[in-house]
Amino acid sequence: MLDSSIKSKIDGLWNSFWSGGISNPLTVIEQMSYLIFIKKYDDKELEKEKTSKGMGKTYESVLKEEYRWHVFRNFNSDKLFTLFTNEIFPFMKKLTSKYLEDAIFLIQKPSLLYEAILTLDSINLSDSDIKGDLYEYLISKLSTSGVNGQFRTPRHIIRMMVELLDPGIDDKIIDPACGTAGFLVGSLEYILEKYTDKTVSMDGEDFRRIGDLLSEDDWEHFNEKMFFGNDFDKSMLRIASMNLDLHGVSMDNIRPIDSLSSSFEEENMYSLVLANPPFKGSLDENDINKSLVNMVRTKKTELLFLALMYRILDMGGKCACIVPDGVLFGSSKAHKDIRRILIEDCELQGVVSMPSGIFKPYAGVSTAVLLFQKGGETRKVWFYDMEADGYTLDDKRTPVEQNDIPDIVGAFKNCMKDKNLEPSKSDKWFFVDKGTIVENGYDLSINKYKEVEYEEKIYEDPKVKIKRILELEEEIIRELRELEGMIE
Repeated sequence: MLDSSIKSKIDGLWNSFWSGGISNPLTVIEQMSYLIFIKKYDDKELEKEKTSKGMGKTYESVLKEEYRWHVFRNFNSDKLFTLFTNEIFPFMKKLTSKYLEDAIFLIQKPSLLYEAILTLDSINLSDSDIKGDLYEYLISKLSTSGVNGQFRTPRHIIRMMVELLDPGIDDKIIDPACGTAGFLVGSLEYILEKYTDKTVSMDGEDFRRIGDLLSEDDWEHFNEKMFFGNDFDKSMLRIASMNLDLHGVSMDNIRPIDSLSSSFEEENMYSLVLANPPFKGSLDENDINKSLVNMVRTKKTELLFLALMYRILDMGGKCACIVPDGVLFGSSKAHKDIRRILIEDCELQGVVSMPSGIFKPYAGVSTAVLLFQKGGETRKVWFYDMEADGYTLDDKRTPVEQNDIPDIVGAFKNCMKDKNLEPSKSDKWFFVDKGTIVENGYDLSINKYKEVEYEEKIYEDPKVKIKRILELEEEIIRELRELEGMIE
């Protein structure tokens, strides 16, 4: 989480953008992202120079001296503005991804550019946590958050999902609705940590993510062939491609594709899928890929994305995906069909039920993480009732001690090694046999199977029942309207 001083700086800069004529929140984020990218690019060049010097070599930067952040930040506002708009920004567009080719620099006031550079220069962007929090804080200002899905999945939830899948250097990873590439960055950081010799330190610096245990072939795979992301929002693509490039990974694998469309035909391609696909948003019914419709006849993006993930996974590949609770118990044929696929054609390994406050202040929807392996055999499914994630579940989301995530990761790994384990009374996890799930119409809602013990009898909380009834009523109404549309 960003401390209050950094938030105050960003709030002040945000207001300056607004008064400077840039009022669209996504445009503000794009413009700030360009500046962050240029600063980080110079930081990388400085790092290469330092490394080369230590090895007795000389590194020649691809940037002209006056194009370097640590140089031009000292120019006066007028000189800086002229140089930046006429030379630096056009040069950076040519130097970087094709998704920046049509990027437009919209800061029209020398004073605003100068303020933005001074503000960002005062923030330690070499700290990946701060940089991630900064992006999250910027994206939290989007007025469309929770409507079009344009908000960043909390980094600690991403980390949990990555740890549950435990990626290795041989994996090929995709997020088919990548947004700002949070899952891809989370995966690459995890892999670098995994392949770093923890016993090595240099000058007291933190080298948790240097990947010194990777071979040259490993590095080639890591940088060029390991991470892939699709999105049809150009603004998100720009941010995602810059985000990956700043981590040394090829931008070319971030692709301007609607993963649900007929133009995306990949199948059996990836060993891992990590995603939090949009639950809402516009959808061109005529352009939905036929292979997905053949699996689930629906216009619901959350169901179509699950079908897509099944299709693009190679046999034995694994997926961790966030879904709205309705996917777990929806009564429509499409809902049952996708759950049947996950259980009959895959090994559905786990369902982590998350509290509704996880995505506040963007949305209060209840969600779950589905964990499955394509081609495996489902015998029993592991359920976990997450009650806390280390933050309050209100709009403020302030840190607290209560946090189930370490237990979720540890318990899941232990239970996958030994599926005969039995939970204790204090555990928040339990197994459910496949037969029981099938008998219940492939229902995967945790409250269907969670037993609440009382002195005289076991029963489901009436409030939970009422909530489920209301959700089912809404689901039925939506399905009837959708059916009417198909008949028309």
